[in-house]
Amino acid sequence: MIFNDIPPFKNVIGLPVTAFTFDDQISLILKWAKCLVSRVVCIANVHMLVEAYRDPEFAPVLQNADLVTPDGMPLVWMLRLMGAPNQDRVAGLDVLLALCERASTENISIFFLGSQSSILEKMRSQLEQDFPNLQISGMEPLPFRPLSENEDKAVVQKLNESGCGLVFVSLGCPKQEIWMSKHKDQVQAVMIGLGGAFPVYAGIHKRAPQVIRSLGLEWLYRLVQEPRRLWSRYSSTIPIFIWLACKQLVTSDRTTIT
Repeated sequence: MIFNDIPPFKNVIGLPVTAFTFDDQISLILKWAKCLVSRVVCIANVHMLVEAYRDPEFAPVLQNADLVTPDGMPLVWMLRLMGAPNQDRVAGLDVLLALCERASTENISIFFLGSQSSILEKMRSQLEQDFPNLQISGMEPLPFRPLSENEDKAVVQKLNESGCGLVFVSLGCPKQEIWMSKHKDQVQAVMIGLGGAFPVYAGIHKRAPQVIRSLGLEWLYRLVQEPRRLWSRYSSTIPIFIWLACKQLVTSDRTTIT
């Protein structure tokens, strides 16, 4: 098991994706959390990578993140084809559950930031059932509008004074990733973007069955649940990713892991 601050990664359509097993990524996050060090963890799927590919202002957020986990199965398949044959999926909800379970026994507290009060209340109720020993240092919804400078400073102060080792951030992509990047070295905790996992864990949205997830069709399952919100996103990102990924696999060296 490797515990350095620069875990191995591969560039997928020009952006870094961490080539590390699920267990090793969870263990590394917890190691950082115990030390209260400021780190940024992006839970990446096809949509996030394509957004970063198209937006030169967003791309540095992923390039400078400490971990960019392969959430979507297409990213897992790419890593396997590029020299990481044992790569598994490191998905948002699985990260949330694994960290809550281990934090419960390793004296690490968690702060839940963003989302809506109603979702956070449902999450708290479920967390108390699933992880009765979990230390929840705070739950704080944020407004949709940009925070004022004073409001932002107050949020950072609250996070640091809480003593949390982990901050689960739910602001939606790419807003949550940009927020975490801007607050690197200000928030003394590991910040993890888990926007899509909050409503699923709260029971508002259903997660796809395992067989659908393993086939890489979770996006279709989600599209059926939220067609209005997701159709435009998927139709504008999935074809681009398929083209860029195929082009990369045909023209580049797949074997070396950085």
